[in-house]
Amino acid sequence: MIALLLALGSSLAYGCADFLGGLGARKAHVLRTVIVAAPASLVVELLLWPVLGAYFTPAAIGWGAASGVASAAAFALLYRTLAIGPMSVLSPVTALVSAVVPVGVGLLQGERLGPAGLLGLPLALAAVMLVGAGRGARSAHASRTALLTAFGAGIAIALQLVFLHQAPSGSGVAPLIIGRAVSSAAGLTAAAVMYRRLGSEKPAYAISAAAGVLDSLANLLFLFAARDGDLAVVAVITALYPAATVLLARRVLAETIHRSQLVGLGTAAVAVSLLALT
Repeated sequence: MIALLLALGSSLAYGCADFLGGLGARKAHVLRTVIVAAPASLVVELLLWPVLGAYFTPAAIGWGAASGVASAAAFALLYRTLAIGPMSVLSPVTALVSAVVPVGVGLLQGERLGPAGLLGLPLALAAVMLVGAGRGARSAHASRTALLTAFGAGIAIALQLVFLHQAPSGSGVAPLIIGRAVSSAAGLTAAAVMYRRLGSEKPAYAISAAAGVLDSLANLLFLFAARDGDLAVVAVITALYPAATVLLARRVLAETIHRSQLVGLGTAAVAVSLLALT
């Protein structure tokens, strides 16, 4: 139950972070958003160091660095995805891809689900897609470029989660600190190389920083959830984050929520209840 609650908290934080990151990327070049969000996320991890501890073993450093590379790609691809297309369509696509890979890894590593879990897992995956389905999804006309970018973002997020899960359970927040340091360095390097192509627009500093803080919180909750529970279950619950993104898009951007999306939210509630019984 603790892992379930942590995964739900991670899902909520990811959904809010993605909305704010996508919103920031609509105001300036996506890299301008990333170079604010990633360091803000790193600051949160450093502040948590004295509280939660960090043990920099070779395994923690290696897996943390790998997660940082994936995180840098996820930041850029995801914020670009949400900037060029309808959030209510592309966020669920990214989430589904980001869930399938960790679920497969967890099952291959020997995780076993009971009857409730075997029913709840596919229901949760279906809920992710239902949230982005219906007339709203069909009428939004997401471009092929946006869909491919969403798919790439999902792969990057999946790898980030898998790499974090592989880090030693006794390493505290060390993998997160290393990961955020690497992703921040990667973002700053990319921005320096592409400086002339970033345009003159200033980033939305507050929005971008808030996205980074929330993303850091989401990673932390996911890490502790995965250490306490099965990766397959934690990953699919975390992947329900489009619900928060879609609801915020409806509230702030007036994007329409249709009946099938409401069905998806209800399906998600049923799926989470079933997974809580595993």
